[in-house]
Formats: sequence, structure tokens, C-alpha cells
Amino acid sequence: MSDAQSEAGTVEGQGPVEIDEQLARHLENKREELFEKFEIPDAFPAEVLEEAETRTEDIQSEIQSEVDERRDLRDLTTWTTDPIDAQDFDDAISIEEREDEYVLWVHIADVTHYVTPETSMWTSAVERANTVYLPAYTVHMLPPTLAETVCSLVPNEDRLAHTVEMHLGKENLGYETIEIYKSVIESDERLTYTQAEQRLEEPDAPLHEECSLVYELADRMHEQRKEDGSLVLNPARDRAHTIIEECMLKANKAVTHELMWGRGVEAMYRVHPQPSPEEWDKALQEIQELDGVSIPGEAWDDPRKAVNATLEEAPERQLGKIQWAVMKVMPRAQYMNDPFGGHHALNFEIYGHFTSPIRRLSDLINHWIVHTNDVPEDLVALCDRASERQKAAERCEREYKKFLEEVGLDPNAVNNRGIEVVEET
Repeated sequence: MSDAQSEAGTVEGQGPVEIDEQLARHLENKREELFEKFEIPDAFPAEVLEEAETRTEDIQSEIQSEVDERRDLRDLTTWTTDPIDAQDFDDAISIEEREDEYVLWVHIADVTHYVTPETSMWTSAVERANTVYLPAYTVHMLPPTLAETVCSLVPNEDRLAHTVEMHLGKENLGYETIEIYKSVIESDERLTYTQAEQRLEEPDAPLHEECSLVYELADRMHEQRKEDGSLVLNPARDRAHTIIEECMLKANKAVTHELMWGRGVEAMYRVHPQPSPEEWDKALQEIQELDGVSIPGEAWDDPRKAVNATLEEAPERQLGKIQWAVMKVMPRAQYMNDPFGGHHALNFEIYGHFTSPIRRLSDLINHWIVHTNDVPEDLVALCDRASERQKAAERCEREYKKFLEEVGLDPNAVNNRGIEVVEET
């Protein structure tokens, strides 16, 4: 089968969703209405854009001036894996297997090298607190110039990174050592999820060995999480998604463990309260009553394990209903300066975000704390801000998707394929 034929069956091969100019105006008006309702600033102030342009000039000479102050990892095999339509290439991975351990490196674009508390970009990031992703429309937390240049870990170019180096024991995959440091990296290749799957299939393909090794590790980490009681609402993830999800979870957990236990400093932790026993019972009862669905008897003791086991055996037509029954009883996760209570869904005692500083305020703040070992005076207010703006972003996204359906558009198709405005004839 030719590449053109095989691509025609994929989402990206179908081309953008076509709409006329009148509908395009309707969508624009709806977005403006929602941005006003949820206080989401769309355009950046001029001084923020100018500052971003200035900070991204003469990239290579600035990186060269930093090399001596950082760990030079440019010879380490490194690559990124993202969806085909990804806008941010801010995380990369490297892997090695040694006699009694795996070494996993997660490299995150060093956003705080460019965005520091005294900059207008930082002030703007605090105001926005996250990137808002609507189908075919994005409101960025930071000026896109950053994500397109210095904070994009593109292949064959030196980039400044913040690296989490984890030495994992082969037997139980626990952290033997964790190191977090500033680095210079050079990505070897940018893979889409589809390409990563192909590399896993083809023994002679570049990065086949590395992709296979990191999948073997990620699959074990995934199974271990489930065994430990981590809730997995999407059991049918492909291998490429599994690699990225598990590596990022492992890095996020490593950073917050290091901050809490290694340094004893506050950070922006992600705390997810558990539903009451009555709420969990209600959800499990609702799941048990679905046609063709049965919760395995031995799993009832831990609701998260019960849901995992049920999702693996349930007919595909019921997966959405099972997920919705769980989501309805789940409290909202919050950002807090104290990890007390842990993360119920993940079943992690301590958890926080580090791997997406280009699109989440929490990660930006945690990068700053890791680097300076200093906690912002207004950390509690920043936690509240991040929680509140995330809620607003989710509500905005929900209402916009509903509006798309009302005007006859499929939000998933728009999200995956984008939109093209066709001139009226």
C-alpha cells in the first residue's frame, strides 16, 4: 500500500473540516462571548510579545554561553514523541539499560531560563495560568514565539533543558537515585505517535532499539501502577501514548518527591481528594447495572481496581458510560502548597506537575522552585489561581464543544482535523 493510500485512512489524511464564512463568524463571536464570560484574555499585550521576541533572538550564541554552566547531554540519544498536530514540543526522553538498573532521562524545555518572575511574560502567565485548548483554536499561556523557537526541542539543534535523571531498580522500578539539573540537549528526531508505533514494528528502523526498551519499561510501570491501585480510565492506549504518559508521570512524581523528601520545600502539589465510600458505592452500582458489564468479585474492595478490571472486560459500547459513572463522583483535583491527602486517582502519596511549563502555571512555578530552591511568597495564591483558571478553561471548552454540536459540527473532527473557511461562491 502506498503512503498516500495508507494516510487517506487516518485523521490527518482526511483534510480539514470545511465551513463557510458565515459559520466562521458565528464561531468567532461565540469564542469572544465565552472568553468574556470566563475572563480568558485572548490577545497578548504588546510588551509581552516584544519581550518574547527579544528573548528569542540570537538563540545559538546564548545557548553556547550557557554550555559550561550546564550538563552537556548532546551526545545522548534523545527524541520527542507527540501527536501529529502538537503545538508544543517541550519534552524529550532518553533511555539506557545497565546491569542492575534502567536510566531514564526526561528533558523538559527550560522555560524558566527565559520566563522569570521579573518579566512581563511571567506576569502574563500568572494571569492566564494555563493554555486553553478549544477545537481548532488555542489561547496560549505564553507567547507562541517561545514554543516555536527556544522552547521547542526540535531535532539537530542545541536546546536548553531541565532534565530529570532517574535511576530505576530493575526489580521494582523504584527510584534508586533522582537528579534534576539544567542541561543542553540535542534531539535526534521528532516522532509522531504513528511514527513511534512504526519504529516499534520495524527492527531495522532508527530508534527501534530505544523505543522498544522504553516501551518495555513504560509497560511495566503502567502495570505496576494498576497493581498499586492507580485508576486507569483508558485501558486501550497504544504503545506510543503509554511511553509518554508513563515517563511523564514518573518524572513528575520524581520531582515532587525530591522537593518534599529531599529538600523539604513547599511546591505546587496536585492534590486529588477521594470520593466518599457512599459515592464510590453509587458509581460501582451504576456500573454493575449496565448491560453486559460485571465487576469481578475479588475487585470490590478497592473501587479503583474494580473499575480497572471492569473496563478491561466490558463491551466497548459501555466504556463511555463506565468512565462517566466514575467521573461524576470524582472531586476536582486542586493545586496546593501541601501534598496532604495525595492524589486519589493515581494513588500517589505525593504528586505535582513539572513536565509542561509552556502550558501550565504549576509546572512553571515548580521549575522555578527546583532551580532556585526558593518558594514564591504568594505560593498559596498561585495555587488557588491555577486551580481556578483550570476550572474556567474546562468550562469554556465544554460550552464551546456544545455550541459546535448545536451548529452541526463534530467537535472531535474539528479538534483532530482543524477548520478551513471556504469562500462563498
